[in-house]
Amino acid sequence: MTSNHPKSDQPAKAIHPVAYFLGFFLVFGLVQLAFPAKKADQPVKAPAQAAATAESAQAARPAPTPVSPTAQLLLEAARAVPPTPPKPDPQPLVAKAPAPAPVPAPAAQPAPAPEAAKAPPAPAFPKAVLSASGEPDYGKALWNPLHFKPAIDTATNDQCLACHQEVLEPSVRAASPAGVKSADTLAWYQTLDTYIGAQDSFHRRHLSTPMAERLMNLQCNFCHQGSNPREEAPVPPTATNAGYTLRKQVNPETTCLACHGQFPWQNMEGLPGPWHEARESFESADAPNGCLSCHNPEGGFRTERHKVSYLKAEAIEQAATENADTCYGCHGGRAWYRISFPYPRHPWPGMPEDTPDWAKGRPTSSDPRYALPKN
Repeated sequence: MTSNHPKSDQPAKAIHPVAYFLGFFLVFGLVQLAFPAKKADQPVKAPAQAAATAESAQAARPAPTPVSPTAQLLLEAARAVPPTPPKPDPQPLVAKAPAPAPVPAPAAQPAPAPEAAKAPPAPAFPKAVLSASGEPDYGKALWNPLHFKPAIDTATNDQCLACHQEVLEPSVRAASPAGVKSADTLAWYQTLDTYIGAQDSFHRRHLSTPMAERLMNLQCNFCHQGSNPREEAPVPPTATNAGYTLRKQVNPETTCLACHGQFPWQNMEGLPGPWHEARESFESADAPNGCLSCHNPEGGFRTERHKVSYLKAEAIEQAATENADTCYGCHGGRAWYRISFPYPRHPWPGMPEDTPDWAKGRPTSSDPRYALPKN
């Protein structure tokens, strides 16, 4: 009779009991080899005592247990297995650089010849404002007599610039803090024809530009009439004119206003409005400067003018014939204030005897400080 099971026609393979026996003893033998029993340390004994102890131990030792042939075969097979050879050290991925060759010592150089002693550089500040160590002393500079009357009245530009030379160094920003580039914009006062060149600093425009050198003779003490820290404001305050400028080191009423005031067209007969609106009706190709229509040197009004020490009168008159903005630039074209300067009325040939209401109280001569020397 046959069976439908696919493996019923094959005999079953049984594992022989000897295999189990051999596997057990193999594991047991390996454990014994890996974990041998430890013997307790024994104290060192004398030779006679050691021999007696050995004999007694030999007599008391039980008979050895006979080892089966199978275990003996397993032990001999384990001892016959050769030990695993050690692995060689791995080679480095990057070859070591060869040791650098020794650098020969440089040849001895002859000692340089001693240089001649140089004179110490001259101090950048006057000795009057230097401390004992040669450094600038702010206290000495602040209270230097040159900053007070009467020394400030005769101070020269060289004396002032000895400590304040930085005012003549170019220091104009290439761009404003908001990012507007100075080369891409034009200030209102730069629209005048007399403003030549790019933007420049305040002091350079008044002292060292071509126009300033041609038409002006400004000195530092024209604007800076001293700086007394104790007299910047009256104490106690007073409503009267006490000669103080309320912490300003420059009094603009007697300095800046002279060239940066408004053009008082209301006081001039025949002008219908401000000069920048009415100038076209007074100027032509033959007469480019309309100011000279009324202020010409031959019989005009106010012909005695500009004759002060801080201006160059002849150069101004010549420049006025070349460019109308020479006059308008200082008489309204660069106005920083809402009022005009009360210019003195120097008598001129043909001056009317009657004084207009707006001119009453005006001085008839310039400030004696700026009077030109008489020939």
